[in-house]
Amino acid sequence: MSNHLPNEARVIPLRPHGVRPAGAPSRQAPPAPAAKEPLWRDLVGDVLRRERLAQERTLKDVADEARISMPYLSEVERGRKEASSEVLAAAAHALGLNLGDLLTRAQGELTRVTSRYAGGSRHGVSTSSHDGMCLAA
Repeated sequence: MSNHLPNEARVIPLRPHGVRPAGAPSRQAPPAPAAKEPLWRDLVGDVLRRERLAQERTLKDVADEARISMPYLSEVERGRKEASSEVLAAAAHALGLNLGDLLTRAQGELTRVTSRYAGGSRHGVSTSSHDGMCLAA
C-alpha cells in the first residue's frame, strides 16, 4: 500500500528539472526586453525640477508665481501629469525660462537618453542637432 493519505496528490516528474531529452534543441534564455524610451512628461518634469532645485526654490514659491497649485506642479515634476502648454509655459516663466527653453532642454535630454538605448548609433536617422523632432508651442 501507499504511504500517502487518500486525498493527497503525489507528483511524479516526467524528467528531472533541467534535463533535456536527447536530440532536443537547446533553449536559450529569451532576449532581454528592450529598454523603454522615457515619456515626454517625465523629461519635461525632470527639467523643471532640476531648474527649480538649481535656483534653490521651493515648490510653493514656483507654483505661486506660476499661479498653479503646488500639488499639481509636484505631479508635473514627477511626470505624473501631462501638463498643457499653458501650464508648462507658466512654470517655465516662473523659473525665468520661456517655453522654448524648457522644450529645448527636454529635447536635449531625450536625445541624450535615447542614444543610450540605441547604443549610440541610430541607423538611418539624422544626427543633426535637431534629430527630426519638431515641437510647436
